[in-house]
Amino acid sequence: MKINKGYLTLTILLFITEVLIGKYMHDSIIRPFGGDFLVVILLYCFVKTFFNTPVLPTALSVLVFAYITEVSQYFQLIKWLGWQQSKIAALLLGTSFSYTDLLCYTLGIGLVIAIEKTMQLPKRKQLTQH
Repeated sequence: MKINKGYLTLTILLFITEVLIGKYMHDSIIRPFGGDFLVVILLYCFVKTFFNTPVLPTALSVLVFAYITEVSQYFQLIKWLGWQQSKIAALLLGTSFSYTDLLCYTLGIGLVIAIEKTMQLPKRKQLTQH
């Protein structure tokens, strides 16, 4: 397995950004929406760090994972598992369902797909010119 250093760098930067948002942002826009928007991008970059998988299946898999996690909040999975006292479980699984979170995840993955497809265009042009 070869580690993709570009995606690794993005993963680290996004992780640091998420931590800073969680620790220092107490506003009504960036904390509730920005973190959810960025977390799917972080997960995508993390997967692509280790696996050279196609863009669309990877992006959609991350999106489905985020949706499942959000829906588990609707059904209060943490309470069912008896983990409501665990700060780590609450951080990773979340505690409250929001349709807005689903929208933020979708927009984040939409940005990923748009950027990835844009980055592939110069490669395609180079291949056709040779």
